[in-house]
Amino acid sequence: MKIYFSPASPFVRKCLVVAAEVGLADRIEKLPSNAHPVNRDSTIATSNPLGQVPTFFTDDGQAIHDSRVICEYLNSLAGADLFPADAKKRWLALTEQSLADGILDAALLARYEATVRPDALRWEDWSQSQMGKIADSLDYFEGAIGRRGDQVDIGTITLGCALGYLGFRFADYDWRSSRPALAAWFAKFNQRPSMQQTLPPA
Repeated sequence: MKIYFSPASPFVRKCLVVAAEVGLADRIEKLPSNAHPVNRDSTIATSNPLGQVPTFFTDDGQAIHDSRVICEYLNSLAGADLFPADAKKRWLALTEQSLADGILDAALLARYEATVRPDALRWEDWSQSQMGKIADSLDYFEGAIGRRGDQVDIGTITLGCALGYLGFRFADYDWRSSRPALAAWFAKFNQRPSMQQTLPPA
């Protein structure tokens, strides 16, 4: 198996965390890429018209994307339970995956606005709107994280990667002080080997 890789991509990291959790990390070859929000990597686009990472290849050469599909594939291949079978737990995990993915989407859009868009075209209200989405989503998780306990599933993995990305790209954004339960949960979850093995570059 292979994956187009970017060490800074939180969505690639999410896939690699899942791979580590289900025991498949050593079977995945990391392919270099130059994914960019404006200038698509033509090499990736050959297999994924969006030109985005993560793009993944199964052992028989089938290309699959995005992170949600890749993670479910890896879980299925390993016969794991990161996507719970119990209906109530499954819909909670999938919903929280979607919300944590939304945090990442908003964070990426805010970062692109600050680093990719030309200075003269930057829109502060747009950036503040994205950060507002992040804040409201973190407030949800602050209230909800207590019921998750030590659960490791696609929802908590995605949340861990989202919080890790905020620390990586938005180091000055203090989300912890007003969300002590979430901060305590992340401090513990982030020590999992799968999270430590996939840390973004310093």
